[in-house]
Amino acid sequence: MALIAPLMLTLLLGSAELGNYFYDEHKLVKSVRDAARYAARQQFSNFSACSGQVPTEGTPGTVFENTKLMAEKGTLDSTAADILPKWSDAGASFDATMTCVTSLDDGAGGTYNLGGIYANVSAPTVVVTVSLPYRSIIGTAFGFSGRGFTLNATQSAAVVGL
Repeated sequence: MALIAPLMLTLLLGSAELGNYFYDEHKLVKSVRDAARYAARQQFSNFSACSGQVPTEGTPGTVFENTKLMAEKGTLDSTAADILPKWSDAGASFDATMTCVTSLDDGAGGTYNLGGIYANVSAPTVVVTVSLPYRSIIGTAFGFSGRGFTLNATQSAAVVGL
């Protein structure tokens, strides 16, 4: 028992830590997916620049700030609890950018023009990217802080202007 207990304890704690890492990453991917979907449902007029940053960073109530709230809290209520801790850490980053296309590669060396609601317009696509430092659940008690481990998620969604 004295020989096997340390190994079994290490396996148990390591499994719990690894499970927590994947669970936190899953929650982050889901929140980023929801944020990209939220931004993609905004009016086309909010994406007139059609390249670069989603408008307007730093101004509450804008597409950028509301998208950030959706990723961080899962709601537009700024007083709600964060989905994951460490959103306010110096190592955390959030970015929402957009690109536009008017045609796509047809896979045979040619291109085709977009149709439907994207006919005769540039189709904006929102890309939401989040990076958060990982928060260890049990490692700090045993000397593993989790520093250096980062949770990353990126999701894109075509703006449909609903």
